[in-house]
Amino acid sequence: MIFDRLMRRASMDLAVDLGTANTLIYRSGAGIVCNEPSVVAIERTLSRERRVVAVGADAKRMLGRTPGHIDAIRPLREGVIADFEIAETLLRYFLRKARGPNTLLRPRVLLSVPFGCTEVEKRAVREAARSAGAREVGLVLEPVAAALGAGLPMSGPSGSMIVDIGGGTTEVAVLSLAGVVFSCSVRIGGDQMDAAVLQHIKRKHNLLIGEQTAEQVKQTLGAAYPLAETSPRAMTIQGRDLLAGVPKTIRISDEEVREALAETVERIIEAVRATLERCPPELSADIVDEGIVLAGGGALLGNLSERIHRETGLAVRLCESPLTAVALGAGRILDGLARTDDITFE
Repeated sequence: MIFDRLMRRASMDLAVDLGTANTLIYRSGAGIVCNEPSVVAIERTLSRERRVVAVGADAKRMLGRTPGHIDAIRPLREGVIADFEIAETLLRYFLRKARGPNTLLRPRVLLSVPFGCTEVEKRAVREAARSAGAREVGLVLEPVAAALGAGLPMSGPSGSMIVDIGGGTTEVAVLSLAGVVFSCSVRIGGDQMDAAVLQHIKRKHNLLIGEQTAEQVKQTLGAAYPLAETSPRAMTIQGRDLLAGVPKTIRISDEEVREALAETVERIIEAVRATLERCPPELSADIVDEGIVLAGGGALLGNLSERIHRETGLAVRLCESPLTAVALGAGRILDGLARTDDITFE
C-alpha cells in the first residue's frame, strides 16, 4: 500500500483532454499544466521521412503559411485519432511537458473520449498514449468529465444535463448516480462552424480565406441568436479573390455569419431535443428544475444559451470554465474528489 502511494506520487498521474482543437492536461495536485492547440508541423525530407518541426501553439501559427515541404497537421478529427503516428508525437510532447524534468516514473494517464467512440477508436487512443510514454491508461467519457468539471451533482439520484461542444464533437448527456443515463453524440462542433463560415464567404463573396481567419470571424461575430445590440456589427477580412486571383478585402456582417452558422447550430439543437425526448420522466422533472449546462469551447458562441432556451423552454447556463471543464472533471477523478462508473487502468 505504501509502495503504491509512493509510486503514484513519483509518477505524477495526468488527466488528458485530447481534443480536436486543443489538448489540455491536468496534473494531479497541480491543476492544468498544459493547454495548447492539437497541431503538429511536419517536414518531409528527401528520404520521405517525416521530421517534427513544431508542436502546439508554434505549429498552429504555421497553418496556411507553410512551404510545400512542411505540413501543419491536426492528427485528430471529429474527436478521434485520424493519424496515429502524429497523434503519438503530439501526446509524447505534451506528456513530457506536463510531467516536467524531475519525474522518476512514467505516469498513469486518464484520457477523455467521446460517448460515441467505437471500441477500435478507444483502442487507438490507448495505444497512442502507451506509445507516448504512459505506464497505464484509463478512459473516461467526455460528458461525464465535463459534468464533473462544471460542478454538476453526480453522486445522487437526481438528474442533470450537460451539452459539451468541442472542436470536433458535441456530447449531449443526461446523468444520474455517477453515470450516463442517455447520451447523444454528434460529430459536429467548432471546426464545422469554422468550415461553414469559410464556405459561406467563398460562395457569396468569391473570396478564399484561411482556417484561422474563419475562426476569428466566428469568435468575433458568430452568434446563434440575434444579439441585443441595435446596430449591426461587422469586421474587415482579407483573402484571395477566386475570380481575379489577387488579394482582396471585404466587410462581413454579424447577420451573414449567423446565417452561415445556422445549419450547424440547428444540428446541435436537434441533438439536445433528441436527448430530452429519450430522457426518463423522473429525470425530466429534475432537468426542468436544474436546467441545461453548456461546456466546451463551442458553447462560447454568442447567445447559444438563449437560442437553446427558446427552443426547449428550459433554463440554460454556461458553466464557469467551459474551455477547461473536461480536463478539470477528469482531474477530479484522478484526485479522488469525484466518483463515476468504474474506470480501469490497463
